[in-house]
Amino acid sequence: MYPSIKHIFTVVSITAIALNLVACNSSGEPVNPGGGIPQVSTVTLETAPLTLTTELPGRTVAYRAAEIRPQVSGIIQHRRFTQGDIVKSGDVLYQIDPAQYQAAYDQAKASLGVAQANLPAQRSRADRVRKLVAARVAPQQDADDATAAHQQAEAAVKAAEAALELARVNLSYTPITAPISGRIGSSQVTEGALVTAYQPTSLAVIQQMDPIYVDVTQSTAEVLRLQKALGEGGLTLGENAGRVRLILEDASVYPQEGKLAFRDVTVNPATGSVTVRIVFPNPDQVLLPGMFVRAVVEEGIVPRAILIPQQGVTRNTKGQPIAWVVSTDDIVEERLLNIDRAIGDTWLVSDGLVPGDRLILEGRQNVRPGAIVNPIAFVGNGRDLPAGAASPSLSMN
Repeated sequence: MYPSIKHIFTVVSITAIALNLVACNSSGEPVNPGGGIPQVSTVTLETAPLTLTTELPGRTVAYRAAEIRPQVSGIIQHRRFTQGDIVKSGDVLYQIDPAQYQAAYDQAKASLGVAQANLPAQRSRADRVRKLVAARVAPQQDADDATAAHQQAEAAVKAAEAALELARVNLSYTPITAPISGRIGSSQVTEGALVTAYQPTSLAVIQQMDPIYVDVTQSTAEVLRLQKALGEGGLTLGENAGRVRLILEDASVYPQEGKLAFRDVTVNPATGSVTVRIVFPNPDQVLLPGMFVRAVVEEGIVPRAILIPQQGVTRNTKGQPIAWVVSTDDIVEERLLNIDRAIGDTWLVSDGLVPGDRLILEGRQNVRPGAIVNPIAFVGNGRDLPAGAASPSLSMN
């Protein structure tokens, strides 16, 4: 039997509906409404040197700090500085009552005089007795006693000299002087206060703030990554290696550049990080000890870096970053990427893309890997593509 005309119309209608469903994506929109080859917007990737920096949090630390403590006990007679002022090394800060130390010095000086006066008589007696012993007039025991008395007189002189020196040192400690130059803080004592030698509480603190240290922390994983990149040649040191810029708490940039001083050799087990110390000039003393800052450190230069807009990267079902590129035959290819870091609104790609690749930025929803497409140059608004990153006609040179 031959099918009826009604049956033929039914089959044709079902076929048309099926074709229409195939031509639609999951959102119900046609993949290619015009029936032609899908059109995508692409950028051609190029390479150029790229300077990498990292931002590390830290705090400022005084270049030198001296806690002022007395080295002798006594009553404070005078305080000879203004709190918060700049003091110079050797300036007198406090004066301890020197009366008892002056008396001890005078007594030690007198004792030395007595010892020195006794020494010549003992020396002469020892010489005379030795002559008598040589002439067999006096026994040897007399010579031994005279020699011992002479030696005791010499020792007494040396002991008196040492006692005098100790008294002089103690007396010299009664004026408390500044060991370093810098800005002195608040005083913990006033006139009339009793202080003791080497007490645990400092009288004041002097801090040298020009230059000044900035201590930042860096993870050991980051340190190892940089060492590996430098060793493999993926990262080179530029002319400005070791120079550091500083961002202050109000987000302003400190006008002076710093320089790396050293990296600590001990890892903090609680945080897995090491301390990096940076030195900054501080002539106007804008930086004060204890301020929170962010240091922008130059790591090195990537000789052939590839930057791509973040809109050109998606994730697969495993969460891995991927990008779609157009081959020389205008066929869509999927690339698995290895992303180093984000720089602004771009990704720094270390693996997965090569110079000359045409990266799809727009039109991805209409194509799939393996599809033939019609690539056109992407036209952004000036913010989609950072200057010198990736463009049909712009390189990073």
